[in-house]
Amino acid sequence: MKTVGRLLILVILAAAAYGAWWWYGHRQQAPTELVLYGNVDLREVDLAFNNNERIVEVLATEGDRVHKGQLLARLDTRRLVPQVAEAQANVELDTANLDNARIQYQRDMDLMRGSAGRGIAKQDVDNARAAMDVQAAKREADAAGLALLRQQLADAELYAPSDATVRTRIMEPGEMASPTKPVFSLALTNPKWVRAYVSETDLGHVHPGAAATISVDSFPHRLFQGWIGFVSPSAEFTSKTVETPDLRTSLVYEVRVFVKDPNDDLRLGMPATVHIALPKTEVRR
Repeated sequence: MKTVGRLLILVILAAAAYGAWWWYGHRQQAPTELVLYGNVDLREVDLAFNNNERIVEVLATEGDRVHKGQLLARLDTRRLVPQVAEAQANVELDTANLDNARIQYQRDMDLMRGSAGRGIAKQDVDNARAAMDVQAAKREADAAGLALLRQQLADAELYAPSDATVRTRIMEPGEMASPTKPVFSLALTNPKWVRAYVSETDLGHVHPGAAATISVDSFPHRLFQGWIGFVSPSAEFTSKTVETPDLRTSLVYEVRVFVKDPNDDLRLGMPATVHIALPKTEVRR
C-alpha cells in the first residue's frame, strides 16, 4: 500500500509539474505578429484615342510590359497633315497682313500728328486702327485653329500613361477609333497593394505607414516588403474573397497594404497573407 501511495504522489507531482511547464511555456508564446488575409489588387486603365479616325498600327499585345511614354498605337493622319499645313500657312499670312496693318496705322498716326490733323482725316486713322484690330483678331482665331489641329495630330498617337502590363488588346488596325472605344486595357504595375480586412479587436495594432511583409503561395520561400497605406474609417462585413471562412460574417475594416514588387511577380486577385509585427507593448494575450 505504501508503494501505491508513493506512486500516486509521484504521478500527481509529475502532472502538476507538466501542467506548470505547459502553462508557463504557452504563456511566453503570445503572438508577436498580426496576420491578415486578402488579395492582391491594382489599378486598371482603359486606354482610348481622343480622335475618331481609322487605326493604322497597334504596337503591343496581351502580356507585353510597357513603360510610361511608350508608343502603343497610331491613327491614320493622311487627311489631318494637309489641314495642319494649310492652317500654318494661314497663320503666316495673317501675321504678314497684321504687320502691314500696323505699319499703315502708324503712318496715318504720324501724318495726323505732323500736320496737326490737316494732312489726313481722323476717320481714315480710325479705319486704319480698326483694320489692324480685325487682322489681329483673325490671326488669333487662325492660331487657335492651328493649335487644335496640332493637338489632334498629337492625339493620333497613343502612349502608355504609366508602367503597366497589357491585359487586353481590344482593337486592331483597320478599325475606327473613338474616345468611347478603348484600344487597350492596362494593368498598372505600380502601385500594388493587398486588400485585407482587420477585426475591430485588432484595429489598434494597424497604423498607416507601419511596415509589413507579404507572402503568397506562388512564392513560398519569399517575402515581399510593404507598408500599410490605408485603413478604412468605417466598418463593413468581410468580403467573400477573403480566404478565412470563419471571418466572412465578422464586422471588419478594410486595410490596404502597399507592396514592393519590382519584378512584377504578383498578379491581380492573387491570395496573399500579410504579417504585421507587434511591438512588445502590444503583444496580445
